[in-house]
Amino acid sequence: MEIEIQNFITIWLTATASLIFCHQIAARIPGGAARLLSVLPVIYIFTALPLRLNSVHLGGPTVFYLVWLGNFKLLLFSFNQGPLVSNPPLSLLHFVSIGLFPIKPKQTLTLTPNSERRIFLLLVKCVLLAGVVYSYNYREIIHPYFILVLYCCHVYLGVELMLAVTAAPVRAVLGLEIEPQFDEPYLATSLQDFWGRRWNLMVSAILRHTVYHPVRRVVGGRWSQAAAIAATFLVSGLMHEVVYYYLTRAVPTWEVTWFFVLHGVCVAVEVGMKKAALRRGWRLHRAVSGPLTVGFAAVTSGWLFFPQVIRSGLDLKAIDEYSFLVRWIGDRLPAIP
Repeated sequence: MEIEIQNFITIWLTATASLIFCHQIAARIPGGAARLLSVLPVIYIFTALPLRLNSVHLGGPTVFYLVWLGNFKLLLFSFNQGPLVSNPPLSLLHFVSIGLFPIKPKQTLTLTPNSERRIFLLLVKCVLLAGVVYSYNYREIIHPYFILVLYCCHVYLGVELMLAVTAAPVRAVLGLEIEPQFDEPYLATSLQDFWGRRWNLMVSAILRHTVYHPVRRVVGGRWSQAAAIAATFLVSGLMHEVVYYYLTRAVPTWEVTWFFVLHGVCVAVEVGMKKAALRRGWRLHRAVSGPLTVGFAAVTSGWLFFPQVIRSGLDLKAIDEYSFLVRWIGDRLPAIP
């Protein structure tokens, strides 16, 4: 654990230094091929750094923030686009923070009723996550299908709480609000609503600028939207394969890519059907469309998303890390004066 934490600290210090370099070249090298060449060594560093981590709960967020979001932000930055580009230019602290974390540069230092509600919901979700983790102690007597339901809840609650923990120090130090990552996805009324407006919104925003809009401009015409949707989901699937590789170091089996390809095709079909239905005044009631959407996401997750995790033992490794962390903290509590 000590070596893992030392590597974790070294990785983030190196990533910070790399972004300081990028901030310095912003005013000296114009956007385009020259800036991209200057940024490529940083992209390589961001890609290589997480290979030094082996744990799920330190390695997972590091891969997500640096290899996925960080590199995509740097690609946009190379061409004067994305969250790292602003007029007037971002300060060094803001530039580094936005480059490292999925945050939104918005001043929000006062609590509002909405923020108080979010805090309450996060506390409830902390309790639910603890309950999910505790239930793994009885996995031998739990039906395998219910285990998959627990995994779905675990992924949602774990990712949202991880991002909330990231937001807290950034908001306290810089007054920056993290980009909302989730908007209660269990309330989604369609796959388009689920993926585009409720689930992991920072990823949706990044993919919209790096994949969706460019593909739609290149393809053009009647099929541009469907092609852009399919390409966006394909890239998302490939990036999930990358995350899986960092966590398991196993050869990809491509089920997770097919999961996102399937959802991309379904979203594209759904968008076309909704346009035709709305012209005729048809609309499914949310009491029907909501359970269908969440049920489809859960069933296809059990079919294509989680098998790769289960075969590699990544699920058991993540569960064991919770127990190990509790023991590790417990062993050091008496040493605290």
